[in-house]
Amino acid sequence: MTPENDLQWLTAENGYQLAIEVGPTSSQIKARNAKGKDLKSVPAAVKKTETYAQLDALLGWLVGHEKQCADQVEAWLLRSLPVPTTVIAEVWPDEAWRRQLVDLVVATDDTAGFLRDAVRAEDSPTGRPQLGVVDLDGESATIDAEVITIPHPALLEDLDDLREFAAELGIEQSFNQLHREVFRKPDPLPNPTSTGLNDWADARFEQLRFAAGRASSAGFAIKGGYAVARVHENDRLVEASYWIGAEAPDWETWTGELSWIADGTALPLSDVGPVAWSEGVRMARHIHAGRTIEKSEEDQ
Repeated sequence: MTPENDLQWLTAENGYQLAIEVGPTSSQIKARNAKGKDLKSVPAAVKKTETYAQLDALLGWLVGHEKQCADQVEAWLLRSLPVPTTVIAEVWPDEAWRRQLVDLVVATDDTAGFLRDAVRAEDSPTGRPQLGVVDLDGESATIDAEVITIPHPALLEDLDDLREFAAELGIEQSFNQLHREVFRKPDPLPNPTSTGLNDWADARFEQLRFAAGRASSAGFAIKGGYAVARVHENDRLVEASYWIGAEAPDWETWTGELSWIADGTALPLSDVGPVAWSEGVRMARHIHAGRTIEKSEEDQ
């Protein structure tokens, strides 16, 4: 969160002062009176001023920009594609970008570590962009490879040990990479030739819009009666698809099968990669948890 003494205060009408306080998960407009006393909330009269309107518009832009940065980092995570080191170095001075990137686990073919710094090519002694990391032995290291990856936690070996190590280092990621829910594919699979799972089927929602809203608010797409999580894995787009219903939004609905689609074809479970599996199960579990709980379920 922005330290109190780092806030940039603007003078508003009647002696009030306003500032934007940036936090790790949300930002807000703060106010203090003419005597410099911090107020718990912005007075209603101040909210009608031009200064507040301008600051509120700026806050809206900052919140939107922060979300765009987070969405792009998530896209890099889910696409499993190399990210040019130059891109990381160029956006690093932007505080919103830096909040999303700092302390992420990044990797090259021979180095992995927690991202702590980035230097543009023109400021680098080698003439190439460089990334400063704390490697997995706790030592400072430099990455000057052309590209890095931001691995999905399902691809990280010894994930529990890595989470424990991050806690020892006091690392708290703004973008939740290490503590993103991960679900491993069973080995062996009960039925590897099956093309779907019914573990989260038959969940009742009083209205379809409740299920759709739960999916959308978590960032999942809605497509033809399915909630969809898109992942690029093994050089192809895979859509994890969880049936939530296709009737009128205010009609009662029941969930159905979770399946994975690539090139228009449902994949056998044995062909589903670890990232697509994890993200699909994560989506289905999240939506399923919002179902209407029957009394018989509560008593179990």
